[in-house]
Amino acid sequence: MSLPANVVSIHPYFKAHPGKAEEFRQALPKFIEITSAEPGNLYYEFTSNGDEFFCREGYAGAEAALTHLQNVDTMLKQALTISDLTRLELHGPAEELDKLRGPLAGLNPAWFVLEGGARH
Repeated sequence: MSLPANVVSIHPYFKAHPGKAEEFRQALPKFIEITSAEPGNLYYEFTSNGDEFFCREGYAGAEAALTHLQNVDTMLKQALTISDLTRLELHGPAEELDKLRGPLAGLNPAWFVLEGGARH
């Protein structure tokens, strides 16, 4: 799969509250189901390390990333009742990240600007 030049990736890290890791894990299939139907989604997957969860997700531009965040808003709010968002990173071209800075400012993400790379 060749990725478009405007890819924005979101990297949220969650830590389940004590005793809530399995409940958090049980919510993952619904997140995946909702996201799988989004036309701008390029990839979306979860990994875990004990009670820590990471979501690796990529979108065809800032607009697709914002659409995704709107689609999972209710579920995300529920997930945050049993976990903490311990870190949030956004990666992508500067012009795409600039479109996200205002809407996502309240989440205090770390912004990683694309410096270069190879695409196949």
